Amino acid sequence: MSAATSITRVHQIVVHAINTVLKPFGLTFARFEALRLLAFTRRGELPLGKMGVRLMVHPTSITNVIDRLERDGLVDRVAHPSDRRTTLARITDDGRALVDRATAALAAMEFGLGSLAQADLNRLDSILASIRESAGDF
Repeated sequence: MSAATSITRVHQIVVHAINTVLKPFGLTFARFEALRLLAFTRRGELPLGKMGVRLMVHPTSITNVIDRLERDGLVDRVAHPSDRRTTLARITDDGRALVDRATAALAAMEFGLGSLAQADLNRLDSILASIRESAGDF
C-alpha cells in the first residue's frame, strides 16, 4: 500500500507541476498529450478511437479533449479517407507550434522530475516499465 500511495501522490505532484507550466499555453496535461501524440504521427492525424487507446482514456474523454482543442483552432476534425464511420483529429499548424513551445517549457522544468539524478530517473523508468508492460502499455 505504501508504494501504491507514493506512486499516486507523486503522480499528483508531477501533474500539478506540469499543468502549472502548461497553463500559460492554455493547455492541460490531457490536451498537451493529445497534441503531442498527433505531432508525433507521420501525417499529424489519428482516428479519435485510436487516440483514446494510445492515451489510455475513455472515448468520452478524448472527445472532450478534441472538442476543446478544435475550439481553440489547434486541431481539426476530418473525415477518414476510406472509412465513413471514422473521424480523424488532425493537428493544425497553430497546434504544432504551440505543442512545440509547450514541450520546450516542460523540458526546461524537466517534466517535474528535476529533483532526481539521472541514474535515479533511469532506475525509476526501468522499475515502472514492468508495471506498464504488464498492463499492455507498450
